[in-house]
Amino acid sequence: MSHSNYKKIASELSVQEKQVEVTVKLLDEGGTVPFISRYRKEMTGSLDEVQVAAIRDRMQQLIDLDKRREAILKSMTELNVLTAELERQIKNAETMVVLEDIYLPYKPKRKTKASAARERGLQPLADKILEQLNIDVELEASKYIDEEKGVATSADALAGARDILAEFMAEKAELRSKMRELFLTRGSFHSKLIKGKEEAGQKYKDYFDWTEAVKSAPSHRVLALRRAE
Repeated sequence: MSHSNYKKIASELSVQEKQVEVTVKLLDEGGTVPFISRYRKEMTGSLDEVQVAAIRDRMQQLIDLDKRREAILKSMTELNVLTAELERQIKNAETMVVLEDIYLPYKPKRKTKASAARERGLQPLADKILEQLNIDVELEASKYIDEEKGVATSADALAGARDILAEFMAEKAELRSKMRELFLTRGSFHSKLIKGKEEAGQKYKDYFDWTEAVKSAPSHRVLALRRAE
C-alpha cells in the first residue's frame, strides 16, 4: 500500500503515520486484530483493538478503491475516451461511489431502452427537448413517426426521447451526487399494507402505515421494511 494511503488513514483515525505502517505490516504478515492489539503494543504505539480493526478495514477499502481505479483507467484508455481532465478526476476520487459515477457514462453498456430509442432515430428529438426551445413538442415528435422503426405515434417518439434523457441525466456524476444528497436530507420512507395481506403480513404490522424521514430512520427499521416487501 502506498505511503499516501498511510498518511490518509493516519489523518482520518487521528494516529501517527508510522503506527499505521507498522500495523499494516503486521496484518500483512498474518497477525490478527486481537493478537496485534494485545501482544504488539510496543510496535503499534499501544493501539487498541478498535483502532487496529479500523486501520485494517480502511486499508482494505483503499486497496479495493485503488484496484478499481486502475481497472477503470485501463478500460477508458482502451476505449480511447480518457482525457486529461477525466484522468485527474479518477485519480482524485476518494470513494467508490464517486469513482463509479465518473466511469458510468463511458462504461460498456448492454442494450437499454435509451440505446433502442437511439436506434429508432430519436436522439435529435431528445436533444431538442433538452435544449428547452420554444417549440410545440407534440408537433416536433410527430416528425419522427416511422412505423418501420417502431415509432407508430408521436407518443411513441416522446417515450423514446424520455428514455434517452433519463439515461443522460442518470449518467451525470454531479447530478447523481446532488440527488443522493437530496434523498438523504429531504427524502422519506412510506409503506402501506397491500389489501388482503393483513394476515400474511402480521409480522410486519408496524409498517402497515409507516412514514419516516430517511435521515432519521434507523437501519434496522429500513432492513425490516425491505424484508416485508
